[in-house]
Amino acid sequence: MADGVEIQSNLEKINKKIEDACVKAGRNADEVKLIAVSKTKPMDLIREAFKAGQVDFGENRVQELREKHPELPDGQWHLIGTLQRNKVKYIAPFVHLIHSVDSEKLLQEIDKQAGKNDRVIDCLLQMNISDEDNKHGLGESDVEAILSHIDQYPNIRIKGFMGMAEFTDDAEIVRQQFRRLRIARDSFRAKENSQIQLDELSMGMSGDFPIAIEEGATMVRVGSAIFGIR
Repeated sequence: MADGVEIQSNLEKINKKIEDACVKAGRNADEVKLIAVSKTKPMDLIREAFKAGQVDFGENRVQELREKHPELPDGQWHLIGTLQRNKVKYIAPFVHLIHSVDSEKLLQEIDKQAGKNDRVIDCLLQMNISDEDNKHGLGESDVEAILSHIDQYPNIRIKGFMGMAEFTDDAEIVRQQFRRLRIARDSFRAKENSQIQLDELSMGMSGDFPIAIEEGATMVRVGSAIFGIR
C-alpha cells in the first residue's frame, strides 16, 4: 500500500493523465473532477491525499462512509456504490453526491431523508450502459419517467448520470459504452430546469478513465492508482 509520498506522486501522475486526455479531446482539464475511491483505505492515507490537494472521496459502503466523514469533514464525500433504501438516513445529513441512484424507490427515500435534514441532495442517475445482465442501472425509459415528474421530489437535484463499462480488454467496446451514456445524457438536455442540471457524467475508473474523458466524462473514479492495492 502507498505511503504519503507515493500518494502525492500518484495523484500528480493521474492529474497529468487527466490533462493529457483532455488535451487529446480538445477539452479543458478543469472540466474533469477526480473522485478518489477510498473504500477499504485507512484514514491516514486518505488524509495524506487530502493534504496533497485531493478533496473528493468516493465510498462504496454506507457504514464506511459514516465512519470516515467525521474524521475528515472538510472532504467532499461521494456515495458511489449500491445504496440500500434503509441506509439512506445515515448519509443524508452530509453526503455531497450520490452517484448510484438506480431505482425510483431509492430516489423517493433520498427525497424523504433529505427533507428531514432540510437539504436538497444532489444525485446522479445510474444507467446500465454495458451489455452485462449483472450491472445495476436504469434504462432510458426509466430515466424518462423519473425526469418527467421530478417535481414530486423537491429535495432532489439530478446533476447527471453515472455508468460503468464492462470489464473487458477491448477498448472499443468500453468507448462505445461511455459514448452511449453521453448520447443518452445529451438526449435528455431538453428536460433541464432548476431540479435537472445534467452537467455531470461519472464514468471511468483506474483502467479506463482516459477513454471516459475522451467521451465526455466530468468525473472519474480512481482508487488503486492512487492508494495502491490493499
